[in-house]
Amino acid sequence: MSDIADVSLAYEGVKRIEWADRSMPVLRQIRERFTKERPLDGLRIAACMHITTETACLIRTLQAGGASVALASSNPLSTQDDTAAALVQEDGTEVFARAGIDREGYYAHIHQALETGPDLVLDDGCDLVNTLHTDRTDLLPTVKAGCEQTTTGVIRLHQMALEGALRFPMVAVNDTDTKHMFDNRYGTGQSTLDGIIRATNTLLAGKTVVIAGFGYCGRGLAERARGLGARVVITEIDPVKALDAALQGFAVQPMAEAAVDGDVFITVTGNRDVVNAEHLALMKDGAILANSGHFDVEIDVRALEEMAVAVHHGVRPQTDEYVLADGRRLVLLAEGRLVNLAAAEGHPAAVMDMSFADQALTCAWLATAHASLPAAVHDVPKEIDTEVARLKLASMAISIDLLTPDQEDYLHSWRIGS
Repeated sequence: MSDIADVSLAYEGVKRIEWADRSMPVLRQIRERFTKERPLDGLRIAACMHITTETACLIRTLQAGGASVALASSNPLSTQDDTAAALVQEDGTEVFARAGIDREGYYAHIHQALETGPDLVLDDGCDLVNTLHTDRTDLLPTVKAGCEQTTTGVIRLHQMALEGALRFPMVAVNDTDTKHMFDNRYGTGQSTLDGIIRATNTLLAGKTVVIAGFGYCGRGLAERARGLGARVVITEIDPVKALDAALQGFAVQPMAEAAVDGDVFITVTGNRDVVNAEHLALMKDGAILANSGHFDVEIDVRALEEMAVAVHHGVRPQTDEYVLADGRRLVLLAEGRLVNLAAAEGHPAAVMDMSFADQALTCAWLATAHASLPAAVHDVPKEIDTEVARLKLASMAISIDLLTPDQEDYLHSWRIGS
């Protein structure tokens, strides 16, 4: 039985889900195909994902394919209670999620989703898979395979596989081009700045924005912050990514140097303590701290709490002000959690259209392919990635060239020279 905040919110949720669905033509096409082909018939899916309108469109697609779905939240601050209500009331989905629930409740909801005895799992951050391998090992024999949606989760899965702990095949949906190239770069780039601006109403033009990490998310953020008139500083641990940032015209510094001048700090690394006590001690009065990495460990919030002599919660929505002993004020957004989902609405639906199309098609593939896959981290088949891109281009009325037979022969022959 579901555990949600208020089922009477369903009507509002339905309206918002339908609005998102208009911007997700690829997933709609897949839903129509699934309705006819039923590739997931009889399968039970347990998912731990952000409870948003876009996720609801994915869940509806999986159910159209014949699956029964139990859904828990992967982040209490991103949970949309009206979306959860709509899924329960209108779609018969089992949902275990309430906005703002504490850590104990968060894991209780994951356990409730797992109680359904899933055949497949969908994860966003690896907490559900981790719980299966630690607290619910009794359920492991029935789990055939799963998908992971985000970089942080893929990192954790690779470590599990390296240690020989992973007990079933997991597919890194995060690593498809149509996910990380677009979702991470364009989605995170836009939605993170949206969250910061909504929370603070700050003008980014003329500000120094420090971005920790220059992966796809960091690149997208840097491009958009520069477009809004900010001076952008990149911090990195990877020499190749740091060089890439420098050759794109961004300043590159260690965090200890950037901390002195930054007005806005954004972490997108997937690692912990990227902004730590040393850095906090150097920041100027009014500096804004935001995290867009999956877990709330990138900014050392505990160190910030210990340094503060006073905390003013809720000075604006999802905005807390920490007053330090010397009178400086540091502004933390969304408790150090995902700012784009806690302070805004996450990625635009048009971006999630591709990410969730990857998820849906991969689930359908796993329904039969799981039996031939070892317990390891696998890539999404290239043809799925290509199909999603093709469908997206078609929905945008964009045509591309096709190889001629002679061109095909040339690419596949080593005998033809200059």
